[in-house]
Amino acid sequence: MSDRITAADTLVAAPPAAGSSHVDAGDAGYSKDLKSRHINMIAIGGAIGTGLFLGAGGRLAGAGPSLAIAYAVCGVFAFFVVRALGELVLYRPSSGAFVSYAREFMGEKGAFAAGWLYFLNWATTAVADITAAATYAHFWGMFSDIPQWILALIALAVVLTANLISVKYFGEMEFWFAIIKVGALVAFMLIGIFLVVTQHPVDGHTPGFSTITDSGGIFPVGMLPMLLVIQGVVFAYASVELCGVAAGETESPEKIMPKAINSIMWRVALFYVGSVVLLALLLPYTSYSGDQSPFVTVMDKLGIPGAAGVMNLVVLTAALSSLNSGLYSTGRILRSMALSGSAPKFTGRMNKGQVPYGGILLTAGFGVLGVGLNYVMPGEAFEIVLNFASIGILGTWGMIMLCSLLFWHRSRDGRVTRPSYQLPWAPYTQIVTLAFLATVVFLMWWGGGVGRTTVMCLPLIAAALVGGWFVVRRRVNDLAQ
Repeated sequence: MSDRITAADTLVAAPPAAGSSHVDAGDAGYSKDLKSRHINMIAIGGAIGTGLFLGAGGRLAGAGPSLAIAYAVCGVFAFFVVRALGELVLYRPSSGAFVSYAREFMGEKGAFAAGWLYFLNWATTAVADITAAATYAHFWGMFSDIPQWILALIALAVVLTANLISVKYFGEMEFWFAIIKVGALVAFMLIGIFLVVTQHPVDGHTPGFSTITDSGGIFPVGMLPMLLVIQGVVFAYASVELCGVAAGETESPEKIMPKAINSIMWRVALFYVGSVVLLALLLPYTSYSGDQSPFVTVMDKLGIPGAAGVMNLVVLTAALSSLNSGLYSTGRILRSMALSGSAPKFTGRMNKGQVPYGGILLTAGFGVLGVGLNYVMPGEAFEIVLNFASIGILGTWGMIMLCSLLFWHRSRDGRVTRPSYQLPWAPYTQIVTLAFLATVVFLMWWGGGVGRTTVMCLPLIAAALVGGWFVVRRRVNDLAQ
């Protein structure tokens, strides 16, 4: 690949947005090929991913119908996070997104921490996505004898190739991926509502509230399991911030972003909470498992020829969509960091299609490590990476809310001007959200098992961030001057 941009000193930075004096070199060089329909569907796709299509099965089995409450609560805080990011985007659109805002409001140390926590999020999420894709593929007999790690490697290779072409191609892929996901969920919900209304038996069970009451009620195993699955539910919303990253490659973010972000709330209520409620009404929670998508389970129990296979193809699409989004966003974030000295130089490089291929390849490289994890521990791979991805997500969301809080404080001092599109109830919204994120970390530790092990790794992650900063700080300071 030929390099369009190879170093920070060859760049002419994009001019600052109106109302902002901050200039970010990482915003230069991109095409503005993402349209309104792309951003809207990226927002939808970000709110509907692997965490719902695959993760909901195991969490339903563990917590029962109370999972719907967990999705609703986490959905509210996910909306606060993306709304806070939306306000920052309208203040100053940037492909570096929250890393660029952390640089402006928290300095280079904040940007370094925000960027690498986001990389931890998506590097591990990439592993979860290829693991999910391989798990889905095993549903079909023709793939059942192929080792899981080989299927994971194929999924990674296909999506990586597609992501390196151009941002317009990425936008088109995500547009159609989202159409497929939304269409399938709407079709499933219509079928589910029909089954509940007509009382049509599903695997010998009569759908309705009796399915819940006869199986122990909303909290069949108590409230504690519902609290403990919250960290997994947070993972389900991992991509909601993606539309903020994509805003840097669209012509009119001030017109497109508010509509896209505001629609996330009802999508969460409809697709997440509504789907889980329907799943609980159709079959007892004990009928679901983490080995199969709950939507496939229902279709399988209905016995409609080919229905389970079609739904399995849809959830496979969701996994590939999530992987595609992760490669896209980390490529942009790492480029913003590389041009400030916080990431390896090669991650700042772009190809002829104006795609930052260096950062994309680095994330894909960690996906290859995930292929190895699928080889060594195929049964536990998804849960292990899910916990580490959750730490990255919590760190990213925390950074977004801290940036939002600092932005609010500067607006009170008159140093910046808030756009008309604002996070409501600031600064209380930021404070409550940060408290919620800290509670999720505590619940991960309290639940024991892999979650506690992950939380106990936090000092190691912090040490790695501190050590990494001391390695790059001289280069960062030189570039800043």
